[in-house]
Amino acid sequence: MATITLHDNEIHTSGDLPRVGSKAPDFTLTDGDLNDVSLGQWVGKKKLLSIFPSVDTPVCAVSTRKFNDFALEHDDTVMLMISADLPFAQKRFCGADELERIISLSTMRAPEFARNYGVLIEDGPLAGLCARAVVVLDENDTVVHSELVPEIGQEPDYDAALKALG
Repeated sequence: MATITLHDNEIHTSGDLPRVGSKAPDFTLTDGDLNDVSLGQWVGKKKLLSIFPSVDTPVCAVSTRKFNDFALEHDDTVMLMISADLPFAQKRFCGADELERIISLSTMRAPEFARNYGVLIEDGPLAGLCARAVVVLDENDTVVHSELVPEIGQEPDYDAALKALG
């Protein structure tokens, strides 16, 4: 269990992020067309998993835009934006902002994702949603960077995540 904050109030997650050097847990999540997609679909590509509470919050929206901008110039990397938002909301947000290089994925059919990645918020007003985190995987799904953002209202360390991608 990890401790993070929401507006300086302590809240807890279900566990810890996957450790650097470990194999990332596999998952099956739902894409914008309601298809099930798994981590294995991107074998041979670097992956950045941006995990957050909801795309309908300012910090989540900003980070999604920033990762989309990075992806515009890096074809060897897949940017996966993961939240509990319904695929319809994710698609609406990405369409309105013309975010075409990221892939939005929903945990709506896979509540175990948040527990397996240690990001399930267990108490406080956002209980049941994902904490803000970034996990970077190499081409073989080995974790090369992980960050659990200590304050939900804070942006992740973009430089560290992008540096890990190489």
